[in-house]
Amino acid sequence: MAASTTASGVPDRVLSPLGQRLRVLLSAERVVGDLRGYFGIDLPPGTRAFTGSRFEHLAGGGDRPEVADRITAEDLVAVQTLSVTVPAPVALDLLEGHLGAHLSDLLRVVPADLDMAQADTVHLKPGSPAYRAWELLFGQHGVGWVTAGKLLARKRPRLLPVYDDVVRCAWDTPPISG
Repeated sequence: MAASTTASGVPDRVLSPLGQRLRVLLSAERVVGDLRGYFGIDLPPGTRAFTGSRFEHLAGGGDRPEVADRITAEDLVAVQTLSVTVPAPVALDLLEGHLGAHLSDLLRVVPADLDMAQADTVHLKPGSPAYRAWELLFGQHGVGWVTAGKLLARKRPRLLPVYDDVVRCAWDTPPISG
């Protein structure tokens, strides 16, 4: 029996465990089927797409110019489609208080039109405005690292991907404490 190989002809045994897992996860047929189901494409009548499929584009998106630098009520609903909730006191402070003003100041200097693939480490490293925005959110009572990240992914979807326990599990990385 021949050893399994990647599309490039590289045998499985040469790939790292992560490379082997990615090869399986990213097989074209499976990916297409999973995406079609997630976004509700060609589902039987009465079957609903996952609510998270609306996250990025709900109410026109969190990165549209008129709202890109501030948290809106739509952003708070959008993160709920990804199964997280911002605690009410924090949500109100984001919408009407000092927390929202401080976060807006940071978002103004985080590029809204920059793709992660073109970003320099300066855009994401500790101390950068994006990192400080994440720290600001994560520092709020009841806001975990996942919720902070999802809020920022809503505001800067091209630069900051949604990163949560499901993604961490798919990449076989250890959990973040805290």
